[in-house]
Amino acid sequence: MTRHWATMLRGGAVATAIAICAAAPAAHSEEIVVSNYGVAANGMPYAVALAKDYFKAEGANVTGIITSAGGGTTLRNMLAGNAPYAEVTPNAVVAASQQGADLKIVSVNVLTVAEFVWVVKTDSPIKSVADLKGKKFGYPKPRSTSQGLATLVLQSGGLKTEDAELVKTGGFGEGIAALDAGLVDAVPMPEPLLSKFKGKYRIIASASELLPPMANVVGVVSGSQAESKGNFVRAVIRARARAVAFMMEKPDEAGDIVAKAYNIDPEVGRSAVRFLTGSKTAGIPYWGAGAIHIEGLKRSIDLQKSIGALSGEVDIDKLIDTQFLPADAKFLK
Repeated sequence: MTRHWATMLRGGAVATAIAICAAAPAAHSEEIVVSNYGVAANGMPYAVALAKDYFKAEGANVTGIITSAGGGTTLRNMLAGNAPYAEVTPNAVVAASQQGADLKIVSVNVLTVAEFVWVVKTDSPIKSVADLKGKKFGYPKPRSTSQGLATLVLQSGGLKTEDAELVKTGGFGEGIAALDAGLVDAVPMPEPLLSKFKGKYRIIASASELLPPMANVVGVVSGSQAESKGNFVRAVIRARARAVAFMMEKPDEAGDIVAKAYNIDPEVGRSAVRFLTGSKTAGIPYWGAGAIHIEGLKRSIDLQKSIGALSGEVDIDKLIDTQFLPADAKFLK
């Protein structure tokens, strides 16, 4: 989430984010931008908010969501034009800001990387992360979040990055195909793919168990629209928070909504929502209501630096604007 991949940072992500800032504000905008909506788990609350009419109830007339089907294409194809609110990865915001874009992080929407697990074939001799030594460890793309997480996973098993052969697979679906073909020995599998292939592969590592909370998806506005679209942005954040609360209370009903919006089997939708609403990483949930988690943001940015997706000093405090959050829920402790 993510989903949420660092390869979107260069070129497309920066250009798109700058386009958000440069666009002249239009009255009564009815669309928002959500990276990987319809593909990755991060965008699922928006499907619920639309279906339950939470946006209208909160005062935001959201009639559509602009996105693409994941990867670098997502941000490049965002028709950001007049969109007053977008959901993207924090590294995309940082990269765009370093290029001069006037962007502000107004909410933290995904607080962990709990949607990730790493799997092997059921008959694989690999039983734990330590067994990856000398094996081929797949990941989608260079300078992606999944590449950074692969390094952290290896470290959690007492290994160095060079102890395994990291193999670029080109995507999560492609990684599964590579695993089936014996071209790699282990690959990451995020939701909802995990629920889709439940029982077909064996999990050897889970992000929620091995890795600390990393704030991987944020809400963002442009400085030029922060004032003129302030009430709209506040309403979007409230509506999304209501959707997250509904998902926690009624995961199966929410899963059916997600399944319809994401064009997946209802049981896959229910399974994915149940898994993620039940997930806690060091006590931190997967989907947040918007409160800023500074430590999680710093970890996410440090991860991107470690794989060369970001460089230079990053003053995260200067990128944050909490005016759109409820007074009693601006920061997550």
